[in-house]
Amino acid sequence: QVQLVESGGGLVQPGGSLRLSCAASGSIFSIAVMGWYRQAPGKQRDMVALISSSGSTNYLDSVKGRFTISRDNAKNTVYLQMNSLKPEDTAVYYCNADVTAVARVTLNVWGQGTQVTVSS
Repeated sequence: QVQLVESGGGLVQPGGSLRLSCAASGSIFSIAVMGWYRQAPGKQRDMVALISSSGSTNYLDSVKGRFTISRDNAKNTVYLQMNSLKPEDTAVYYCNADVTAVARVTLNVWGQGTQVTVSS
């Protein structure tokens, strides 16, 4: 069994910063792509940022230059540094990972989500 546990969400003023973390645990052999998605009320879940095991990244256009995704492969952890936050960034942020378990079964795993609210 593999789990993703997120932390770091909260309430921040416009222009502020937050750092999200997501740690994977369980019977992990390897992790390929890790990423962050977000879902605002009444809207679809959108990809925010992805990072491969080699460090290649991909971002939602509206967060380019403001958000940075990174990962620590030794800790099976992915981070999302969010700067210059805007009210439209308000959403539940979900961690996602493509995990190969010790049993060599590949799973796509989601975290439970963490709320990010940008408001004055």
